[in-house]
Amino acid sequence: MGTRIRPPRQFRRTNRARSAAAGLLLAATVVAPLGVGTATASAATFGPYNAHIKDSVWGGYVAQGSFTRITGSWVEPHATCNSSNDLFAPWVGIDGYGSETVEQTGVQTDCSSGSPQLSAWYEMYPAQPIYWDDPVSEGDSMTGTVVSDGGGDYTLTLTDNTRGWTEHTTQNLGAQNVSAEAIIESPTQSYPSFDRLDFSGISVDGQVFDAYNPEPLTSGGYSPGPLRNGAFSMSPGGNSPHTSHPATRPSAIRY
Repeated sequence: MGTRIRPPRQFRRTNRARSAAAGLLLAATVVAPLGVGTATASAATFGPYNAHIKDSVWGGYVAQGSFTRITGSWVEPHATCNSSNDLFAPWVGIDGYGSETVEQTGVQTDCSSGSPQLSAWYEMYPAQPIYWDDPVSEGDSMTGTVVSDGGGDYTLTLTDNTRGWTEHTTQNLGAQNVSAEAIIESPTQSYPSFDRLDFSGISVDGQVFDAYNPEPLTSGGYSPGPLRNGAFSMSPGGNSPHTSHPATRPSAIRY
């Protein structure tokens, strides 16, 4: 099916190298929500990575090195909206942890309408995400793959294994390929509630993800369980609540 750029109810976050690459606050164990105390959209700035800070922009596992391919699957969870600000996505990708770009694909759950709305997407950050029109529902098994040819071209593929559709695109970006990750993320820093999200079959450059000793990250109170044979689960139980609703929503989204 075709692609579409989501209309301007989206959100914006800048300085991805500081927010996603580092992924943590300067001096607190709770990530500050976007736009707090402002009447207009604002950009969140996050400090360098600090292993002692417990909550980050990203939740999941990230490996650092030199990578050209990641693939991984997950099951879309049953999510409950607590606020119209709730927004999150599981995704797999390359870069963003120590670099200015991210090449990624995943599925967004958006609560701005009052109920969860799921949308498949890819993104070549700092560009905004592009949304595919294919249907996605809770319980669907998804597989995402990002491949670099080493010359600036990236092929991003997303498959709904439950419904049987596949989308792919090839995009060009001057990126560094310095990290590979399987992540959940909320651009609004306001997650809906879910009991568990399972990742599985994660491999990087043909090897099981575990081989690269990836680092676990907690986001919005959702923590990764042990990584075993390329599989792990995200579940509540981190050091900060998963609902920290900002006062305003930024104007454009970027994962």
